[in-house]
Amino acid sequence: MNEPLAERLRPQTLDDYLSQSHLVGKTGVLTQQLNQGAIASMIFWGPPGTGKTTLANIVATTSNRPFYTLSAINSGVKDIREVIDKAKKSGGLFTTKNPILFIDEIHRFSKSQQDSLLQAVEKGWVTLIGATTENPSFEVIPALLSRCQVYILNSFGKEDLETLLDRAVKEDSILSNRNITIEETEALIRLSGGDARKLLNLFELIVTSFDEKEAIIITNDVVTKRVQSNTVRYDKTGEQHYDIISAFIKSIRGSDPNAAVYWLARMIEGGEDVKFIARRLLILASEDIGNANPTALVIANSTFQAVSTIGHPESRIILSQCATYLATSPKSNAAYEAIGKAQQLVKDTGDLSVPLSIRNAPTKLMKELGYGEDYQYAHKYENNFIVHEFLPDEIKNTKLYDPGENARENVQREFLKARWKDKYDY
Repeated sequence: MNEPLAERLRPQTLDDYLSQSHLVGKTGVLTQQLNQGAIASMIFWGPPGTGKTTLANIVATTSNRPFYTLSAINSGVKDIREVIDKAKKSGGLFTTKNPILFIDEIHRFSKSQQDSLLQAVEKGWVTLIGATTENPSFEVIPALLSRCQVYILNSFGKEDLETLLDRAVKEDSILSNRNITIEETEALIRLSGGDARKLLNLFELIVTSFDEKEAIIITNDVVTKRVQSNTVRYDKTGEQHYDIISAFIKSIRGSDPNAAVYWLARMIEGGEDVKFIARRLLILASEDIGNANPTALVIANSTFQAVSTIGHPESRIILSQCATYLATSPKSNAAYEAIGKAQQLVKDTGDLSVPLSIRNAPTKLMKELGYGEDYQYAHKYENNFIVHEFLPDEIKNTKLYDPGENARENVQREFLKARWKDKYDY
């Protein structure tokens, strides 16, 4: 059986490697490390198909180091120890070049599995390179994370993806023998979502759907029709991670518990990390529900804690309860909108000075300079409120939080109107 196109085109050197110029460009941090011959333990964090595994292989080859690899999906503590023992022995042949241990999907390792790596990394028996699609701040234990540099890999841009397609047509040992003309790339690029591996899988799927001697002309219409007719085969690649989580989130945002549990089931049956699902529910509870129902955040946080404790398969019940609760909750993105406006205001106006009246005055000099002067302590006044200016003078009276149209936030709006009158136009 032939290797998949993505494997046949896997770059072997930095010169062939596309994208991630911030890491492997002429002044990239990895380029500098390789030039200096000093490779630190690191974690590559980025979406699928951004070249994490490829880059780890290139680092090992370029630095002329022994290379060991483990997959977090099917490796236990025993496997880790065996590989570390081998690495220690092979490392004895080198003076400064210790072996590289690459762990794919390191976020799937348990705490005990990650603990088993600590000594090897700390003692320098191996240089660890981990790959993850999840935020390492949540999924990698602090002791291990502190010993690694985290490098972010970005989804491929349009130009890089088109270059990859061009390479496939001209350089691949199999496709270069076919009569292929690419007239349009928009559909391929859109369906790939910036995932290089997914792009090549799609492209190969389409090409092989033609007869061997048939001329192949790739257009957006051809791509759409050929992919739809091979939906089942395509789904089996397991690379719809981002499409399905998007459908799940949008179903809950749209208050459809039926669609929500369907997409939840798709993720569970596909082997999705339950903590990833729970974390997205936690974000949604604040982003899409917020103060319309503050209990939603409490429920989502409890769900995340419970799922982290219980694991698969029982977590499906807890996730279903949370998803249906959030889907049937009133919605508001007012808090989300407020912080977005505030951050843009900060970018537009820069570091405005804190008004003197609300500055902290822990020293005599600060008090003499007027820090804290004229501050009015709200609890001394009726209803624990007194009109005071808390924003810098340049942006005073700016309304950033606008409560949503729902029962709870209507109460908030009336509260703010009663307190601030016409100041913020509530």
